[in-house]
Amino acid sequence: MMKETGGNPTAETAAAPDASAPDTAAGTAHEPEAIEQHVPTLQELTAELASARAKADESWDQLLRARAEIENLRRRQAVELEKAHKYALDGFVRELLQVRDSLELGHDAAQEADTDVVKLREGTELTLKLLSDVMAKFGVEVIEPLGQPFNPELHQAMTMQPRSDVPPNTVVAVLQKGYTLNGRLVRPALVMVSSAG
Repeated sequence: MMKETGGNPTAETAAAPDASAPDTAAGTAHEPEAIEQHVPTLQELTAELASARAKADESWDQLLRARAEIENLRRRQAVELEKAHKYALDGFVRELLQVRDSLELGHDAAQEADTDVVKLREGTELTLKLLSDVMAKFGVEVIEPLGQPFNPELHQAMTMQPRSDVPPNTVVAVLQKGYTLNGRLVRPALVMVSSAG
C-alpha cells in the first residue's frame, strides 16, 4: 500500500535511494586502483648517491688526465719549436762544412812555395761550384742582371753611365751579386745602369 505524502511524488523518489546511481563507498572499491609509486628506501638512495659519486669521480679523473696530457703536449711542442728555431740551419751548415774544408785545403796549398797556380785555380773553381750547388740545394739563387732592364725590387743602382749602345736603364755592370732565398730577396744586386748617351 502506498503512503500518501502530500501528493508530492518527487519527495518519495528523492528519499529513496536511486538504484542506478553508483554507491560512492562501494564505487571506490570497484574503480581501478591507482598505480602505486615506488618510494625509494634510504639504502637505495645511498646506493644511487654512491654510484653517482663514483661516476663523477671517474669523470673528474678523466678530465684531470686530459688536462695533464694537453699540458704535456704543449710543453713538448714548445721544446720542439725551440729546437726547430735553434737548429733550423743544421742541414745547411752540414753541407757548408765541405765547402769550408775545400777552402782550407786550397789555402794550405797556396802557402807552399812550389804551388801550381793552375791547379790552385782549378781547385778554387771546384770549391765555388760546390758552394753554388749547396746554395741552390737550399733555395739560394744568384741575381745576375747584366744586360737586363733595371729592376728596383732586385737591383740597387750605384752609378749611371751614359751609353748609346744599350737602351737607357739597362744594367751594364754588376758590382756585387744579389741573392734570393726561395724567391725572397736577401740582398739586392749592386749595379751600374745606363743612361741616355
